[in-house]
Amino acid sequence: MDSRVVGIPDLDGTEQVAVVIDVMRAFTTAAWAFHRGADKIVLASDEGEAMEIKARHPAWLALKDGAPVSGFDLVNSPGLIREADLAGRTVIQKTTAGTVGALAVVEAEWALCASFVVAGATARALAEAGAGPVTFVATGEDGRAAEDLACAEYLGRLLAGDRPDPGPYLHRARTSPAADDLRGGRRRGAHLADVELCLEADRFDFAMQVGLEDGMAVLRPLRTRADAVSAVHAR
Repeated sequence: MDSRVVGIPDLDGTEQVAVVIDVMRAFTTAAWAFHRGADKIVLASDEGEAMEIKARHPAWLALKDGAPVSGFDLVNSPGLIREADLAGRTVIQKTTAGTVGALAVVEAEWALCASFVVAGATARALAEAGAGPVTFVATGEDGRAAEDLACAEYLGRLLAGDRPDPGPYLHRARTSPAADDLRGGRRRGAHLADVELCLEADRFDFAMQVGLEDGMAVLRPLRTRADAVSAVHAR
């Protein structure tokens, strides 16, 4: 399957199949939110929009980058989200790069959000859909984030039908500036386990698809037929 990798500034609105990648940490956090029971995640363009959505839906939980602030219930940290009970809840997510990239391609024919933890399921979903050429959107550092580029390359290999060892790709992410910032405490609202949680390749058995619902960009888990069959056989 043909693919290309771009940054958010390179998007031109013609993308038909897009996979938006934010390894550290938006779409690792989102995957953990679904694992903890969240029903859907509404993506907001900025903090103001997140608060406007929450004002209309007070029971929804708002999440953002950085340290906790008034009005927001959660922070963008997989280490903290994995301890939350989100069964049946709706989360409003606003992050610096990941949600921006997703909103830029939300009207594409196929738009998925990804990180290492959902890489395998993302590749399977695209293969089952027979999706055409894929645009990988590396959201960090205007498309230069080492961890996002490594994930895009890993996904590209999976889409080509290979079974690559994730180790070298995870190593590139583990030694990235973003990982160093998290370990060094230079990003607020972080958990000590965040880096390693972002480096669990194929941890979850669902992809994450974003689309418009009632005028909002909504992210939902998407399980492939192969994953559904595996789950039945595992019972």
